[in-house]
Amino acid sequence: MISGIKTEAEILAKLGIEKLNPMQLEAQTVIAKNDGTVLLSPTGTGKTVAFLMPLIAHLNPEINELQAIIIAPTRELAIQIEQVLRNMGTGYKTNVVYGGRSGSQDRRDMETRPTILVGTPGRVADHLRREFFDTEHIKMLVLDEFDKSLEIGFEGEMIEILDSLPHIKKKILTSATQEFKVPAFVGLNNPGRINYLHEAVQKLEIKKIVVGKDLLEGLADSLKAIGNKPGIIFCNYKDTIAGISEFLTSKDISHGLFYGGLEQIDRERALIKFRNGTHQLLLATDLAARGIDVPEIKFIIHYELPYKEKEFTHRNGRTARMNAEGTAYVLTRKGAQLPDYMPELEDANLAGGKDLKPSEWTTLYITGGKKDKISKGDIAGLFMKQAGLEPYEVGHIEIKLDSTFVSVHKTQLSKAIAKTNNTRVKKKKVRVSEA
Repeated sequence: MISGIKTEAEILAKLGIEKLNPMQLEAQTVIAKNDGTVLLSPTGTGKTVAFLMPLIAHLNPEINELQAIIIAPTRELAIQIEQVLRNMGTGYKTNVVYGGRSGSQDRRDMETRPTILVGTPGRVADHLRREFFDTEHIKMLVLDEFDKSLEIGFEGEMIEILDSLPHIKKKILTSATQEFKVPAFVGLNNPGRINYLHEAVQKLEIKKIVVGKDLLEGLADSLKAIGNKPGIIFCNYKDTIAGISEFLTSKDISHGLFYGGLEQIDRERALIKFRNGTHQLLLATDLAARGIDVPEIKFIIHYELPYKEKEFTHRNGRTARMNAEGTAYVLTRKGAQLPDYMPELEDANLAGGKDLKPSEWTTLYITGGKKDKISKGDIAGLFMKQAGLEPYEVGHIEIKLDSTFVSVHKTQLSKAIAKTNNTRVKKKKVRVSEA
């Protein structure tokens, strides 16, 4: 029997949520009543909590085996879902598996069987193929951002996963787009439907920035006029990102990179530095258009426009989330032909602006994490008591399973490392370095 299971009220308190929103409440009812559910809701409206709460409610604490699998199209989204589950503190063990992570690490992590497994289609299909775990008690399957998994070529793996799970009682499919057709192989018959796409935030403004022949100079001028705010610059190709990155570096404009060709560790660190303020700008492909955990973003810029309207919508969904305001800018040359899906846009009329201020923060990497029982309080104590930093000189703390990242004021970088490297947190000797 699994002990220490938390109530819904305790879980919401852990998440800092006073009450569920209407979409999340409806999801609880619909998922409970139906064997299959399709949940459509805009990015940033709480879809993850919407499907996790009823999933957790249907777990059996008497069974010490895997009971639910959640499939996500990208490693970032899988990691994000697992992090939400950890933050919930449900009492049920959760593991995440994805490509680029060693199979031996998966085996070590799952020696004590989890109740919930989160993973990408390829890695989950591989574990099922190898009969890595018993499927008898797996009764629930969530296919998060299901259409994205199909778009990026995971149909074969999805079919294999569904064929390998004969005891599924509940299937939940989610998407942030209206163009959602459920293929026959999913086996949904008259599913319950929850559609909140009409609730999309209306505080998003979409404007065009008309520049001269030099798009890069136009981008730099636009960034100066927008000012020091967190934003994402979207491109279609990693080569474009490389060119913009070189240009921004020459202008001393700090930024991070996020695209499919990067190593997983580099993508993860780019998001961490974006979240903690070390970088306020992220250069990204459509990989960042959905399914990543990023802070409140004030704007996005389409440096290159996507080929499909759906991706244009998803990119725009990174800003103006959860009723906040935000602006999506389309960077274009005068007289350039815009795609047919583009609505009529008014000019942004950006003018003036000063050089962007470099970030006051830098990120430190610590070789210890949750598996070492290290808490945020431990890390705060390490830098404030042991290193002598003031509270305002220690920023965002992010604790992973076997590592921790903390932002500190740049002026205190050398002191912070000198006073903490090769010291102990709890009982673990840790190394501290600039990330």
